[in-house]
Amino acid sequence: MPRPAAAGDRFNPTRLRRQVLGMAHKGQSVHVPCAFSLIEIYSVLYSQFLKFDPKDPAAPDRDYLVLSKGHGVMTAYACFQEIGWLSQKQLDDYFKDGSLLRGLGEADIPGFEATAGSLGHGLPIAAGIALGLKRRASPRRVYCVVGDGELNEGSMWEALMFAAHHRLDNLTVIVDANEFQAMGPTRDVLNMEPLPDKFRAFGLTAEVCDGHDVKALEAALKMLVKASGAPQALVARTVKGKGVSFMEADNTWHYTRISDETLRRALSELA
Repeated sequence: MPRPAAAGDRFNPTRLRRQVLGMAHKGQSVHVPCAFSLIEIYSVLYSQFLKFDPKDPAAPDRDYLVLSKGHGVMTAYACFQEIGWLSQKQLDDYFKDGSLLRGLGEADIPGFEATAGSLGHGLPIAAGIALGLKRRASPRRVYCVVGDGELNEGSMWEALMFAAHHRLDNLTVIVDANEFQAMGPTRDVLNMEPLPDKFRAFGLTAEVCDGHDVKALEAALKMLVKASGAPQALVARTVKGKGVSFMEADNTWHYTRISDETLRRALSELA
C-alpha cells in the first residue's frame, strides 16, 4: 500500500490510485474506475488551485470543492488523508461497520462541503454557495466536479442557467467526461455531446482538455479562472479506470469488487 507521503509528494496520481485500490479491497466496495478517472483532476486542484487549511477543513477563508459525482468519493478520501483531515486508519476501515467513511460523499466527513450521493445535487449546491460568496464580495472560489453521465439530470442544467444568470464568475464546473455511466456508454444512455457547445449556449465560458494530462489541466484551469463575468466549465476528457490497463474503458468494473488477485495485478501496474 502507499508509503507515507513526503511534503513534495502529496497528491501524486500513482500514490492516490494505490490508496484507492487499498480502500476498495479492504472494504470490498465498488466504484474504483470512476474514482480513477478523477485522480489527476483532484491532484491538480489540491496542489495548484484550492486555498485550504491543512489543520482545519472548515477554515473560514477556504475555497470550496464540491464533489457532485459522489461515487468518486475514494479519490477525495485519498487526498484528505494526504492533507491530514483523515487518518490512514480511517481509510483502512473504509466501508466497514461503524466507519465514518461511506461509499458516497457526505457533509459530516471533514473536507466535504455537501452530501452528493444522489446525482444532480452537488452543482445546484455549488451554485448557491457561489452566489452567497458573491453577495458578500468574497474572493473565495467554488469548484464543482461532476460526471458526464450526471449531466443527464435536469437539475444540472437549471443550476447552470442560474449560475449564468447571476454571473457567478467565482464558479468553475469540471466535467469528468469518461464517456460512461453505471448502465453503459453515455452516448447510448443519453447523448449529451457536444458538451462545450452546450455550456457556451447556456452562458458559460468553456474549455476542453485531456483530463489525465496534469499540465493541460493546469493551463486550462488557469485560463478559465481568469474569466470575468461568467461561470466557467472545463470538459476534462478522461478514461474510466485510467491507470490499470484491464479496467480502462471497461464498464463491467463499475460494480466489480477487488479480489486478492485483482489487487496484485493492479498494484503491479502502479509500481
